[in-house]
Amino acid sequence: MKNKHAGYLIVGISVLIGFIIYSFNHALKEVVSTACSHGSSCPMWGTINLQTNISLGLMVFVAFVGLYFIFFSKEEKTREHIKPKKIIKEDYQEVMKELSDDERLIFDKILEAEGTIFQSDLVDKSNLAKVKVTRLLDRLEGKALIERKRRGMTNIVILKH
Repeated sequence: MKNKHAGYLIVGISVLIGFIIYSFNHALKEVVSTACSHGSSCPMWGTINLQTNISLGLMVFVAFVGLYFIFFSKEEKTREHIKPKKIIKEDYQEVMKELSDDERLIFDKILEAEGTIFQSDLVDKSNLAKVKVTRLLDRLEGKALIERKRRGMTNIVILKH
């Protein structure tokens, strides 16, 4: 919920509390005036005033909290989701021409995975040995086409743009 809306809701609750205080006080004064024969010196009148002051103080505090939210609270900034740029194989045709057949195979699998793939998945998809894939990735990394980051027991291969 936005802060201003919450502030308006809190101020509304404060007004409701004020109405309840007024209604309760009005009814309580009628009860005390009929039950107490001492007049204004009756101790029940003092209790009514104390309870009224406490409840009005609570109502004013709640109202100030609501007003703070309305006027002084900063709105939360929402993060816009940035959609990753779609990887198009045609953009890498010049790069692919300079690669060996095995490097091209690995690079093509990375492109198919939209630029991010686990090294273990590359081994599975390329049907090449682990050692061969590692060496091919070393060469691609040396050509600044990819980078590898450690993730648990495997590496994640990321295409450099």
